[in-house]
This record gives sequence, structure tokens and C-alpha cells, in this order.
Amino acid sequence: MAAYKERKAVGGVYAVRCAASGETWVGHWPNIETIQTRLWFTLRHGTHPRKELIEAWCRHGESQFSFEILEKLEDEPTSYTRDSDLKDLAAHWREKLKANPM
Repeated sequence: MAAYKERKAVGGVYAVRCAASGETWVGHWPNIETIQTRLWFTLRHGTHPRKELIEAWCRHGESQFSFEILEKLEDEPTSYTRDSDLKDLAAHWREKLKANPM
């Protein structure tokens, strides 16, 4: 239990891809290891804030979607620095992949 509480969250940038439509969404999260579970939950329940992502999910089905970690940020000194760096990295990956924002 103590080890779980003391583990360090690693932020990162991720992509959600739809194989059927070829669309890609890129986002960032302060704990990259937990975001896919959260995303899939909100998509399955239709509560994700990106309506175009929910529409694609409903139109093509969960089996057409994949999750990929694009980059991890470890050893950031402060949460402010980490958040700023994550935003910059996500913008870079969105441009590189011609992706939609998450």
C-alpha cells in the first residue's frame, strides 16, 4: 500500500486513432498510465467532451479504436513545468500527425 501511494505519476502525450476513418486525436495527461481507462469509460458512456470523437466511436465501434503513448515526461521538477511541457509536446504531436485536439 505504501509503495502504491509513493509511486510517481509520469505525464505524457497520447494518441487515439480510429482505423475505420483514419482520424487521430492527440492529448496529454499528468498520469499517462491511467488515461486510456478514463477515455474508454467516457466514450462507452457518451460523456467525453469531444462530441466528434463520441460520434466516431458510435459510428465505427470500439474495436476500430486504438490507444498509443507517444511520449512520456519523467523527472519534471514542478507540476507547473510539467503541465506547460505537456501542452507544448501535445501541440507538437498534433501538428506532426495532423491530429485533432483531445
